Amino acid sequence: MRYHRVLVEAIVFSLGEIFEKGRQADKVIEQVLKSNRKWGARDRGFIAENTYEIVRWWRLLLFVSQEERPAYSDIFAIWQTLKGNELPAWTEFAHIQPQRIRHAYEEAKKIRKVRESIPDWLDEVGASELGEKWDDELHALNQTAPVVLRVNTLKTNREALQKQLAEDGIQTNPLPSLPSALALTEKKNVFQTEAFKNGFFEVQDAGSQVIAPTLDVQPGMRVIDACAGAGGKTLHLAALMQNQGRLIAMDVENWKLDELRRRARRNGVSNVETRLIEAKTIKRLRETADRVLLDVPCSGLGVLRRNPDSKWKIMPEFLDQIRQTQYDILSHYSQMVKPGGKLVYATCSILPSESENQVQRFLKEQGQQWTLETETRTSPARDGFDGFYMASLVKPC
Repeated sequence: MRYHRVLVEAIVFSLGEIFEKGRQADKVIEQVLKSNRKWGARDRGFIAENTYEIVRWWRLLLFVSQEERPAYSDIFAIWQTLKGNELPAWTEFAHIQPQRIRHAYEEAKKIRKVRESIPDWLDEVGASELGEKWDDELHALNQTAPVVLRVNTLKTNREALQKQLAEDGIQTNPLPSLPSALALTEKKNVFQTEAFKNGFFEVQDAGSQVIAPTLDVQPGMRVIDACAGAGGKTLHLAALMQNQGRLIAMDVENWKLDELRRRARRNGVSNVETRLIEAKTIKRLRETADRVLLDVPCSGLGVLRRNPDSKWKIMPEFLDQIRQTQYDILSHYSQMVKPGGKLVYATCSILPSESENQVQRFLKEQGQQWTLETETRTSPARDGFDGFYMASLVKPC
């Protein structure tokens, strides 16, 4: 394997930005890749893949280094050694000892929290809440996530999109359990395709694609996506509603709604109205919606495959805070559902304390007003999807 110094330096720089300045890995990598227009697809892939994987395996690599504060270039060298690659004869790598690295790695494999590269407290929480399932889920969350597309059925169908992408050299496979999903057979930059620019698809994990259909929306309904963010599930709902009815997308951050509006235009979505959540927003919408989606803020532990840096940033106290936020949203925002309507509570967490337990508490305290219709959980270990939870609650007439 041939190494280019400028590419290795880009990775070293990225690691410094992520671990010393606390920046989000995806934002750092995006910035770095834009810094040199001459890099080709292979160069960009080398930078992005190695940066993400080093972040993913950070604790393991620190353990193997056997140093308190190893240089980022040392960590890169250790990672390459563990992958079985021979290092270039550069001065900064002269002190690297592959045999010692491999021996330390054998020791690391004996300790789950080191082997799977996760903080002590998070390993304890996962083991406490998931028991024997934790080992498999944790291991699955360390695998590279596949790229899955959701076909925009307002503009095309799965067969037509699959054919169009194939003409661009992008091969995909349909996912039988999801009628609008296509999984890439290998990673490609799909955002430069005419199909994406024309709004024929969105990138959306298979687990996430399970959520919108759970609401059982119909054309002409009044639907609220109350924690819409940048709108991935909002756009899915709009397609399921066939662009008919009224779809209100709300969030507490206006920049996310700006992004949603931009995406909606590209997708040809015309039935979405965006609203910034303010003091009286929920009160004014009391008992007005046929369907309400609450995809609440959470730890994000179900999507660690895609955001490996988040496990180094969240802290135990954040979990306590977010659980309270989740329950406040569930208790308050559920008032927007009209009698006979349906509410879906969803998280991208694998922890029951953010998911099943919240719904059970809600039913215990307000059960006379609600009936649990369905509960669904996607499992990284079992399904290969991101880890999502969703519960469908019906408000009797």
